[in-house]
Amino acid sequence: MDVVKVALVATLAAAFVALVAVQPSTASSYAQFGVQDDAWLMYGPGTLDDRLDTLDRLGVKIVRLTVRWDQVAPTKPSNERDPSDPAYVWGAYGTTLDGLHARGIPVVLTLWAAPRWANGGRSPNVLPRAGFGNFAYAAAKRFPWVRQWTIWNEPNTHMFASPVSPKLYTQRLLNPAYVLLHRANRANRVAGGVTSPRRTPSGMSPLDFMQGMRRYHARLDAYAQNPYPASPRETPFSTPCSWCTTLTMAKLPQIRAHVTALFGAKPLWLTEYGYQTNPPDRLLGVSPALQARYVGQAALRVWEQPGVTLLIHFLVRDEPTLGGWQSGLFTSHGSAKPAERAFALPFVERSRRGSRVVLWGQVRPGSGHRRYRLERWTGRSWASVGGTRSTDRHGTFTRVVRGVQGSRFRVRSLSPAMVSPLLKID
Repeated sequence: MDVVKVALVATLAAAFVALVAVQPSTASSYAQFGVQDDAWLMYGPGTLDDRLDTLDRLGVKIVRLTVRWDQVAPTKPSNERDPSDPAYVWGAYGTTLDGLHARGIPVVLTLWAAPRWANGGRSPNVLPRAGFGNFAYAAAKRFPWVRQWTIWNEPNTHMFASPVSPKLYTQRLLNPAYVLLHRANRANRVAGGVTSPRRTPSGMSPLDFMQGMRRYHARLDAYAQNPYPASPRETPFSTPCSWCTTLTMAKLPQIRAHVTALFGAKPLWLTEYGYQTNPPDRLLGVSPALQARYVGQAALRVWEQPGVTLLIHFLVRDEPTLGGWQSGLFTSHGSAKPAERAFALPFVERSRRGSRVVLWGQVRPGSGHRRYRLERWTGRSWASVGGTRSTDRHGTFTRVVRGVQGSRFRVRSLSPAMVSPLLKID
């Protein structure tokens, strides 16, 4: 056991050294921040243009969308690599992705769900025997502007993959898709893993699955992880279960170290993340105000962690059934939660020493340098602190101000006109 511990410490130490050697201290300042909500985006209220307008107002810089192989190819195509084969039915996927492309919103495309003709007539989570790489090639030719791809979703859980096997995942899904997506376009970048943060009774821990992928020679350009919190008591920076095997946002440095140790200095993509709210979820939800706070803290967490280049918030709008997912920026009836403004204008306290407070934030709507104003509550009104300023070209800013515990600040974006949730200094 002592030998195992020593080896693990050595591995993580080497990973840390390698990471520091290849990444500058603010390597994630250019990270992409986006959303995923397939049902809302493809079939939600209003027109597709209305929903794309919402994404623009939020400052969404990338959208993750899952394309189901079983729905696009319910019958086997004669030419599986030809996207125009009559068996392919791109339907709402094509309409939605074409609309995103027309708006200039990049996409990270996830391919999932085996058709019955590819897996012996089984359910969509059962891994196919062959053909997945051909489908990935056809998708790349149908949507040649897509440059970021993830292969399957949470294959370390039985819900999404049967059997749960890093060997079969690597050999039947990831590696064939990697080869053919690069053949379709050398600019394509393929992420493997897309692992759930925890071990389920019928699944594997994300680290065990990751190690299995390495054992079977996984080919990838990035590693993807879904770092959901383990409980409502966990924050983006701290967890009450530091000894658990979960790989959540609170353990982001450990995730980065594991990826570096196993796959080298590959980018880390965080492909699903969010907190459910109470109401309506009284068991697993946090208050809407706390959800908004965690949206900002998660953005800071990613910005501070070298090598993390993508964070996807799940969802845009709460699912209507209580048994669904309620991590939306809007309620199921379309009312904005505080998280809606927190996503567009994440604004958090980075540190405080005495009366010296470091504040960090982003103005996501727009492009290039954005104009904003920092404001402080005087007890009677909001007063500007330092006048109008500009963000960096990524929309990010850091400000050092004087403040004490209980001081209140907010950020006002000038174009578009928008105000962040109030920030109370801890």
